[in-house]
Amino acid sequence: MASAPAVVAPRPLPVDDPECLVDAEIEVGTPGPHDLLVDVRAVSVNPVDGKVRSSFDAADGPKVLGFDAAGVVVGVGERVQGYVPGDEVYYAGAIDRPGSNAHRQLVDSRIVGRKPSTLDFAAAAALPLTSITAWECLHDHLRVTADTTGTLLVVSAAGGVGSMVLQLGRRTGLTLVGTASRTESADWARQMGAHAVADHHDLVGTVREVAPDGVQYVFSPVSAGNVEAYAELMTPRGIVVAIDEPEGLDTLPLKTKSQAWHWELMFTRPLSEPGSTVQREILDEVSRLVDAGELRTTETRRLQGLTAASLREAHRLIESGGTVGKIVVER
Repeated sequence: MASAPAVVAPRPLPVDDPECLVDAEIEVGTPGPHDLLVDVRAVSVNPVDGKVRSSFDAADGPKVLGFDAAGVVVGVGERVQGYVPGDEVYYAGAIDRPGSNAHRQLVDSRIVGRKPSTLDFAAAAALPLTSITAWECLHDHLRVTADTTGTLLVVSAAGGVGSMVLQLGRRTGLTLVGTASRTESADWARQMGAHAVADHHDLVGTVREVAPDGVQYVFSPVSAGNVEAYAELMTPRGIVVAIDEPEGLDTLPLKTKSQAWHWELMFTRPLSEPGSTVQREILDEVSRLVDAGELRTTETRRLQGLTAASLREAHRLIESGGTVGKIVVER
């Protein structure tokens, strides 16, 4: 069985502990029937990486973290269709398999897309998880199309997913209101496509200023403490789609105006519908749109070396709460 360098979390630890991520050598295994073996050239870091690092079951350690990756196919399973060694790919992986923070990774070909040809590996690695999440929020949950009108409130619009919700939302008839609290974040949200920017520290007041008639849709990555504000801001039968995990969330305030709450988890398809190729199709369409100049990478910072030191720094930056866009790590 082949081995490869990797970065592992030996046990759940805070980001300021130098042992929270360490360099190691791991056994990679051979491709299953639907698997690709990928030579990973770059990864990006998402908030979920930090959540997993600090809270996984210690009995499951050491754990290879990471979801987003871009690289080159070096092996294929016997039932793989459409890929051969040498193909450049990108993907967001799954939560029930070893992660992307390794030089070699096995990943199901049905959730892998072709890397945009106009981007290098690092710029491409910024896109998969947030693009799939944003696509599923807009099209699976909110059911928007190119002809959909109304107003979409994008909370924390400068974040990784918010940035892609704005870019993909621009391909519809929606008016996009992003929220931000710093000048840098507000400027980024406008670059990503926001028609207007409100302050999420005064959500109701500042959204009312730019959307006096209310909003029909809300994208929520920060739901705790905001349900009543969403209920007030949304029109009757408005829809929230949320991606976070607030404990004990009470959605009853939505009942008065018959409003709906949807949960989005990007890993639902890989976990519950393993035969689905929908995420592969989404990534291929995102790749096409990037190469056509209709979407752009959300990379804002690039670190060098797929090492524990680089990934600890990336996790630290993410957890500082002051980043916009995506942090990528290039091997």
